[in-house]
Amino acid sequence: MPDNPITPDHIAAAQRLLDLNFSPDQQAQMIEILSGRREQYAGIRAADLDNSVPMALNFSVTTSDPEPAPVPRAYPMSAQPAVTRPADLEDAAFYTVTQLAELIRSRQVSSLELTEMYLARLKRYDPLLQCVAAYTEDLALEQATRADNEISRGLYRGPLHGIPWGAKDLLSTRGYPTQWGAKPYEGQQLDVDATVVQRLEEAGAVLIAKLTLGALANGDVWYGGTTRNPWDTSEGSSGSSAGSGAATAAGLVGFAIGTETMGSIVSPSTRCGVTGLRPTFGRVSRYGAMALCWSMDKIGPMCRGVEDCALVFSAIYGPDGHDLTVTPEPFSWDPALDPRTLRIGYIASGFEPEAAETDDEEKQTLYRVTLENSVAALDVMREAGFELLPIELPARNTSGLWTILAAEAAAAFDAITRDGRVDSMARQDDSAWPNVFRAARFIPAVEYINANRIRTLLMADMAQVMAAVDVFIVPSFGANAMEITNFTGHPTVVLPNGFTDKGSPTSISFIGGLHQEAETLAVAKAYQDASDWHRRHPNI
Repeated sequence: MPDNPITPDHIAAAQRLLDLNFSPDQQAQMIEILSGRREQYAGIRAADLDNSVPMALNFSVTTSDPEPAPVPRAYPMSAQPAVTRPADLEDAAFYTVTQLAELIRSRQVSSLELTEMYLARLKRYDPLLQCVAAYTEDLALEQATRADNEISRGLYRGPLHGIPWGAKDLLSTRGYPTQWGAKPYEGQQLDVDATVVQRLEEAGAVLIAKLTLGALANGDVWYGGTTRNPWDTSEGSSGSSAGSGAATAAGLVGFAIGTETMGSIVSPSTRCGVTGLRPTFGRVSRYGAMALCWSMDKIGPMCRGVEDCALVFSAIYGPDGHDLTVTPEPFSWDPALDPRTLRIGYIASGFEPEAAETDDEEKQTLYRVTLENSVAALDVMREAGFELLPIELPARNTSGLWTILAAEAAAAFDAITRDGRVDSMARQDDSAWPNVFRAARFIPAVEYINANRIRTLLMADMAQVMAAVDVFIVPSFGANAMEITNFTGHPTVVLPNGFTDKGSPTSISFIGGLHQEAETLAVAKAYQDASDWHRRHPNI
């Protein structure tokens, strides 16, 4: 315990300076977070920040985005085996987008048939999984009918045409609720379609449901309950793209869209055994999406295959005239690219056993199996002809950078923190948003700015790492890679690589250079093509 522990009296005095009004119980709940923050501040202050080191955030005098630059939206696909309509259409529920696309393109299946099949599965399994925030059935039937009419006239928009999908319920959809998983926003309707929703409609995809997220993009607990893992319904599906992961894994949608600030695509993709793409920061417009952390929020696809992610990303990326962070670099998916021509690394320390940090036997077993599955994934890559270069991630202390996420999230939801509406949220534990938001009110501006300056140094460190490789492989939660690359904005493809002793999926991550989604996907696809984990699905 420090010599000068924080007490409720200290918080009460500080909040008077800031004109805040938190209750005695709320003050007491904040003590642990505020005490931990002092350690984070110490880390920030210990960093060697020369006066020349700028913030990672850049001010712009521009108040509106220029007209969106044209970007290529081709949808090439690798050679596909022949796909035949199954006798029972529901047997196609777990098909990949590439397989479903061939059924629709060849007119063996209509979009309307596929849409009705997935809607029926959603309604059957949602009571168990709690993955649907709102159905968009009327819109879906309208879009599916339009898709069928267009295809019958020879107007085929590409492999997403007629494919049913689900949107994480922080993407606004005109005419339907967008409730952000949180009680204060239950019933909220926003009179705008998010750019991602617009672009998928332009690609011909069919929106059938808004899928659950943990309240305000944290965890898998929302105002309606806990979204469940289809592989083991005794546990949650992880978050915050909880519904997107569960619905995709359970064969309730053709694909889904998730978002990530700090693990919200990687974690539910891992738990639910699906394939996710967290793109480079600034690749996909967040217009019409709930803001949590302006300098970290990212939007990406969650699918049943790597190539599915490439096809969906082709439809949603690029400037839109609204989101100032979006850059115009092209994305060119080339199924013929030989990924063996790329420089592939692996984080050596991430594949080495470490001393157990817990006496919990179940957690030790989980760690052992996860590590074994990760090492086996490297063996698969080597057997496929890849030369793997051992590398390491920056050793820089990143603990203080969490103040960036806490401060920006608290600013995004400052109004409901001060007026008390956060008290109606389902989770009220010490690590839940209400307590985090209140405690973030005491983060000094100087520490937030200096944390961003350390972030600048971390970005430079990562640039040196990526100078040696194009893509590297790491256990999804190993070597601090998920945290570091969320701060630096690097793209990640996460995909299943095995199962635990209890039958739950594990995953491996492929991380690429900035704006190098095509290369990263190509390497990840090589692993997926050499394995069959993504073809397995839960028996619900």
